[in-house]
Amino acid sequence: MFESIYVYDAAGNLTTESALIAIGVSFALGLLVSLVYRFRSEVSRSLSVALIAMPVIVQLVILMVNNNAGTGVAVLGAFSLIRFRSVPGTARDILFIFLSMAAGIATGVGRIWVGITVVALVCVVMFILNIIGYGRNLGGERDLRITIPEDLDYTEVFDDIFDKYTARNRLIRVKTTNMGSLYELRYRIALKRKVSEKQFIDELRCRNGNLTIIFGRAENSADELSL
Repeated sequence: MFESIYVYDAAGNLTTESALIAIGVSFALGLLVSLVYRFRSEVSRSLSVALIAMPVIVQLVILMVNNNAGTGVAVLGAFSLIRFRSVPGTARDILFIFLSMAAGIATGVGRIWVGITVVALVCVVMFILNIIGYGRNLGGERDLRITIPEDLDYTEVFDDIFDKYTARNRLIRVKTTNMGSLYELRYRIALKRKVSEKQFIDELRCRNGNLTIIFGRAENSADELSL
């Protein structure tokens, strides 16, 4: 299982059959990783496609440096010094990127069965965790952003409204906007059962002078990582 499947000819060159098998397995593993990554998730289409091609690219880099995994990883590390302007990625995105790269490293050094076993095991675990909803927000938390004028004391201005409509709430961030004349407050809240969202927002509007209020699904900002 831990032995390389690569076969070399008398001149020390990798045979065509070995190379084609490795490339085929790399594509298959990349496709499996991409499918699990996309399962029941709002994901980037470009990253989904990249996950399929990444194992093959990593494999070819390792093969081009004479099947030396250490040198190949060093070369790929040099590529990572180039930073592209992109939206932040989540911890889940980073996990699947590394899994896809690991598949390419395994096939690049000829450890096909190691790559298949590890990728299949991780994908099955991630699939099961996704099915059972492990780590999801089960408390019905929502993201609330309120803009208020600078003369309002944001520390207690909405306490009575929150006590009336929310089961729990916490202030996440305070940000100044409009040249410092306004504050943007970001809360993470969970509404009580059978309360009207419209009435809740209407009371907030009366309190903040009918300035902007944004209310929606909670973002998993704690999981975000910069790519």
